[in-house]
Amino acid sequence: MPTGPTGRPATIYDVAARAKLSIATVSRVLQGTGPVSAKARARVDQAAQELNYVPLRAARSLAVQRHEAHGLVLPDLAGPFYADWLMGYERWAGEHGQSVVITVMHGNPDPRRSVRDLASRVDGIVVHGNALDLATIQDLRGARVPVVLVAHAPVAGCDSVRSESAGSAEQLTTRLLDHGRTNLLFVGDPDGSYDVSERYVGFAKALRNRGLEAPAPARVPLTEVGGRQFAETVLQAIKSGRGRPDGLVCANDELALAAMTTLTSHGVGVPDDIVVTGWDDVMAARYVSPGLTTVRQPMAELGRTAAERLHERVTGVRTRARNDVLATQLVLRDSCGTNRGMHAVTE
Repeated sequence: MPTGPTGRPATIYDVAARAKLSIATVSRVLQGTGPVSAKARARVDQAAQELNYVPLRAARSLAVQRHEAHGLVLPDLAGPFYADWLMGYERWAGEHGQSVVITVMHGNPDPRRSVRDLASRVDGIVVHGNALDLATIQDLRGARVPVVLVAHAPVAGCDSVRSESAGSAEQLTTRLLDHGRTNLLFVGDPDGSYDVSERYVGFAKALRNRGLEAPAPARVPLTEVGGRQFAETVLQAIKSGRGRPDGLVCANDELALAAMTTLTSHGVGVPDDIVVTGWDDVMAARYVSPGLTTVRQPMAELGRTAAERLHERVTGVRTRARNDVLATQLVLRDSCGTNRGMHAVTE
């Protein structure tokens, strides 16, 4: 783990020495104050990354004082997904005297700089999904910043909290197969997030268990626009006589709801002509017609658990990383054409 020359955490003086610049110049770059050339900024950034530098006030907070603040790094805040998760997190943090500082990475031109600045103002950081690349997460760990990952593949030294995905996706897909749907398509990009990749794994396993080949996923953004545009390609295929899938297993509810409403508005029956399922169980899923079959994630509990895990690491109650996987529930409604009901998915 790169550190200062004596093995201690790197300081601004080490960064200045590595970058071969004055302390004043390095300070202006790190604090974002005063004019600095692009060349100097690049040299400071490179030196800070090589040394896993975190400003001294953050390093001191872990040993001497605390900010009583948690940092949340999110990929985005768009759509209905984050509301319950944030409510669960902030409620637990508030009950335990912790404030919350949120940083959104979407459109951020310099994520590493933003995260280094955040680390100087909080006691630890929660990273949701693909908000940060692995190298930046490892930089935080190298700088001894407590890190909790949510909806992310486990990383050595970091706590992780996620909901079960592969088993529930397999159960959902198997139910559709049991009801005669054999031309199923997974809608969503498994490369976009760990959770989506696990959902595709479960989808593909269910098909293989029936001797069917799993088709490549339809790699579309997990957004309303993505769902509508994908449904339009299905409508074009039907119109041209190229056929259509008989079921869409969508990676989230936003995709599924947009696809379903687009199909039904053009005369394609759901679930008679094509079944549609989602993931998350957002509020709209239970009020549309037909009701959307989906998988319910324990969003508020995910938030509460992440807050608790970070607090444990910051306070030293626990020093070893742990991985929490929370159970999900398959919620059956009319859009999948099967009997209604609810079944807990166990790990």
